[in-house]
Amino acid sequence: MKFMKLGTRPDTFYTQEATRTVVSDVSSDLIIKINNITYLLHRHQLLPKCGFLQRICSNSEDSNSVTMELHDIPGGEDGFELCAKFCYGITINLSAHNVVPAFCAAKFLRMTESVEKGNFVQKLEAFFNSCILEGWKDSILALQTTGKLPEWSENLGITRRCIDSVIDKILTPPAKVTWSYTYTRPGYSRKRNQLVPKDWWTEDVSDLDIDLFRCIITAVRSANVLSTQLIGEALHVYASRWLPNPSKTQPPESSASQTEDLEKKQRILETIANMIPGDRESVSVGFLLRLLSIANFLGASPVTKGELIRRSSMQLEEATVNDLLFPSHASSNGHFYDIDSVGAVLQSFLVQWRRQNTGDGQSLRLIRKVGKLIDSYIQVVAKDVNMPVSKVASLAQALPEIARPVHDDLYKTINIYLKEHPDLAKPEKKQLCSILDCQKLSPEVRAHAVRNERLPLRTVVQVLFFEQERGGSSTSRKPPRVTEEEHMSKLKVSSDEKSQEGIKRSTMPNVTERSRSKTTKSEGKLILEPEVQNVSERESERTEKGRMTVREEGSSGIKFEFPTGSNKDMLQTRSNKSVRSRSKDKSSR
Repeated sequence: MKFMKLGTRPDTFYTQEATRTVVSDVSSDLIIKINNITYLLHRHQLLPKCGFLQRICSNSEDSNSVTMELHDIPGGEDGFELCAKFCYGITINLSAHNVVPAFCAAKFLRMTESVEKGNFVQKLEAFFNSCILEGWKDSILALQTTGKLPEWSENLGITRRCIDSVIDKILTPPAKVTWSYTYTRPGYSRKRNQLVPKDWWTEDVSDLDIDLFRCIITAVRSANVLSTQLIGEALHVYASRWLPNPSKTQPPESSASQTEDLEKKQRILETIANMIPGDRESVSVGFLLRLLSIANFLGASPVTKGELIRRSSMQLEEATVNDLLFPSHASSNGHFYDIDSVGAVLQSFLVQWRRQNTGDGQSLRLIRKVGKLIDSYIQVVAKDVNMPVSKVASLAQALPEIARPVHDDLYKTINIYLKEHPDLAKPEKKQLCSILDCQKLSPEVRAHAVRNERLPLRTVVQVLFFEQERGGSSTSRKPPRVTEEEHMSKLKVSSDEKSQEGIKRSTMPNVTERSRSKTTKSEGKLILEPEVQNVSERESERTEKGRMTVREEGSSGIKFEFPTGSNKDMLQTRSNKSVRSRSKDKSSR
């Protein structure tokens, strides 16, 4: 940082109550009031250098003492005192911190060359041009101070010259950067002769007011010298500097000061969102999703939220689960994660994907990558004890069928949710499990599902049915997909056949083994009676060990075959429990 020292006399100003005066053998004859401070000074020291004071005193009728009020002087009492000390020849130190208020006050007092040679304005102008504008950090600091005097700084050209100086240095090739700068990225250590990073300027610029920052970024972009990634990095650094972290900050209160701060941050957010370059490579999807979370936290305008949702959806396949795990800020929601915003981003993505889908391999890989991401996300939010089942099911069903070649991750989500919500009602369990396609489960997951007591009995039966169907169809290359309704119509047994022959065997394609079971009804309980029919002598023993047909009382007459005795025992136990429960309900009525 550059300094300029003017004057040689020691500082003899002192304060007595709310009065500032200078040690002198001559009594004061000039009284100047600025805000709440009164200055007792001498006309013979100030008037030779201040054209404004000369005019005021010349119109005064009192020749002994003159009193004036300068409440509107730019720079306030600090700027005026620098001018007064210059007039007294007292030592003052000028820097980027105080040069702007001193410059504006000197201009107001007309301390120009026309009043006296070598006056204060001329010295300030020389220092500003040769030192402040030549330095990087000095230009940034001087530009910061213009925020307190926006009109005077603009009219005197201070703001414009500082901005131009900053822009020129930003556009300088990194190899030619010789000035000091702030760079505190994690893992970066400045070494001798080390190359200057391309984003060396972003942290210092982030200290500026949002309006000044916007002017600089707009001018830099219009130069078409820097990449959009560097512009995006500058926006990211500024947002990290000024915007709150929703996961670590309490919601804003309704007090006057809090409201003012909230409006300021909303303006910063909306300005940053509007400055994001159109190139999808300019910013990461994690940054866009973070801005969306902040927009919900601050209550930003629907336009800003909609734009952030649209931009996030354009890069959704690049996101990670952690990018999607931002908290919910709606006061009416008891759940922690903002699943609604994730759903909005997914819907926007699907609209674009359907519009651009050409049916090629790239479109398929894209939708399946997003499907994998969403399934991993809902596995995490399923652990939220306050997360409604409807929101989990809705988000899972939003994906098209082609997005999930297998449903193993979806099964894992259901299992996690049922584990974390043990008191879930039967209709909600049914709603949750309805999103699962048992035909798309891997053998390992099906083996786990048939022994999973958290699942509804209906789901377990479906899993066992498709397990048998797949095992029986192993000789064919790829069996056609048959819906459950078609199976139900094929496997129905007429009431006449039941009375004469019991339950006939279900006809399945490509199956060499057949089994049948007889289900009789006794006192509201299911009685399972496996009947074995030998198909060949070589397979009779293996057939006898486990094939059975289960028919649930009150169902539409569907018949299922299961290959193992353990599955039979498990299902029979759960069926008996279900029937006993219904019997108790009937007796209580």
